[in-house]
Amino acid sequence: MERIVVHGGRPLRGPVKVSGGKNSSLAAITAACLAPDVSVLENVPHCRDVLTLKQILESLGVGIDLTGGRMTIDARPLRSHVAPYDLCRQMRASFYTAGLLLGRLGKAEVPLPGGCVIGARPVDFHLRGFAALGAAVATEHGFVKASVPRRLRGASFFVPRSSVGTTINLMLAASLARGTTVLENAAREPEVTDTAVFLSLMGAHIKGAGTNTIAIEGVRELHGASYTIIPDRLEAGTYLIAAAATGGDVFVEQMIPEHVSALLTKLEETGALVDRNTDGVRVQAGLSRRGVDVDTAPYPGFATDLHPPFVALLAMSEGRSTVRETVFESRFGYVDELRRMGADVRVEGDSAVILGVPRLTGAPVEAPDLRAGAAVLIGALAAEGTSTIAKIENIDRGYEDLEAKLRALGADVQRVAADEVPGERVPV
Repeated sequence: MERIVVHGGRPLRGPVKVSGGKNSSLAAITAACLAPDVSVLENVPHCRDVLTLKQILESLGVGIDLTGGRMTIDARPLRSHVAPYDLCRQMRASFYTAGLLLGRLGKAEVPLPGGCVIGARPVDFHLRGFAALGAAVATEHGFVKASVPRRLRGASFFVPRSSVGTTINLMLAASLARGTTVLENAAREPEVTDTAVFLSLMGAHIKGAGTNTIAIEGVRELHGASYTIIPDRLEAGTYLIAAAATGGDVFVEQMIPEHVSALLTKLEETGALVDRNTDGVRVQAGLSRRGVDVDTAPYPGFATDLHPPFVALLAMSEGRSTVRETVFESRFGYVDELRRMGADVRVEGDSAVILGVPRLTGAPVEAPDLRAGAAVLIGALAAEGTSTIAKIENIDRGYEDLEAKLRALGADVQRVAADEVPGERVPV
């Protein structure tokens, strides 16, 4: 029942280093468990989703030590094929354990996953892929149950909607299948490529990652490996947007500019100054902010996860803007929260229509989901006055040391217990 209290109106200035990619880490940690061996991952973030996955895998028998950014994974003791319901329901990526368990043990009982409420993200795509690889698949009492008599067999599969989760899950399972699997219309996101590179270090035979056709030639067994997770492009994007929104000047260190090219282009269109270099990206707020139109799209397009934070910037940009959401059916949980701060945003079908206002004002708000949380946080940082953000466990799912990093940039941000917030009553 903690809150984040923000005294807004302070431009963010200075350098900030992003953590390792949350989404890449979740896939790589699961991939490491395909091998009855020990693997070491570097640059792993201490965010809530990573810690939840750690608990899930430990419940299956895996030994995991996370010290600093180094995670040592001993997957030799993996025995159980039944994933815990209470933990899996907390996050979408828990369903990667289905591909892991099918590939390594030949059977899996995994709860239907939870996570952010941003529209339908059916696991049907994953299940169709498992069935194409020869698994018998059924859904009973909230669990997906899948099994295969011996080994999965390679097959060709068209990935609906270029689903990132489906692409990664089938890549995990197919790495230990008999024969060759070809994924058509595969997701091209950096997290997919990162997972493929790590799997290849473990002995997998994967070609085409980063394109829309990935071929996986299955092997009998994988071995442990060491790997460093790529920087988190979504965390980087959050700080870059916050720099423009607060009238600041922020240099995001050790990020990969190509991973957020579409965002950088749109930031420039709003009037921000963007300096791309080999060490990171610097964003300086322009003298004015202009409204722009954005359509989200699979990589290398404008990332759906950066849609809510970007709307927070557009809420204070001159003129009319639209952001059309093409990836998820319902990603507008942040709209009512930004309205509490004085934003003029309305939802029309699959789009957010924004009429820029000169300023936002502090208000009590909440984080309905992870990226909506980033949106209201950016709004609070830019707003005049004080904002109190509830449901911050959703923000914690994807950001490590968030308050400390923001304070280093000059923000007045602190985390407090609910009973420390004036006028707030805690249920007993």
